[in-house]
Amino acid sequence: MKVNVKKLNENAKLPTYGSEFAAGADLYAAEGVEIPAGETRFVHTGIAVELPAGTVGLIYARSGLASKQDLAPANKVGVIDCDYRGEVIVSLHNHGREPRTVSMGDRIAQLVVAPYYTCEFEEAAELSSTVRGVGGFGSTGTK
Repeated sequence: MKVNVKKLNENAKLPTYGSEFAAGADLYAAEGVEIPAGETRFVHTGIAVELPAGTVGLIYARSGLASKQDLAPANKVGVIDCDYRGEVIVSLHNHGREPRTVSMGDRIAQLVVAPYYTCEFEEAAELSSTVRGVGGFGSTGTK
């Protein structure tokens, strides 16, 4: 699948995959940003994407950045709708106790392009029954 990417500034880098079977493509910072402990900053990627109709771009944390630098997307998973043509910006939160610096060119998140369904929601008086039923949080296991 081809995805058109527009560079919005000279520091932008196109997303890249770290290995042959990587599901997420790395997104790169197009600027340097200081993120104080416990705070969130917008990090510009300098790119806009044209996702195919019927797909969505999901922005996830990079595991190394999250576990070693305490930096992860503030909204946990960012959503890029296929009709959005603006800049991809990652809202990074510093979960640590020390300030962190993101440098221009650093890998800051990963982009997964996935299909989605658009549903027609209908009100119903009853729903079909299942073994789980109405069991909520933690209801599928004892541990």
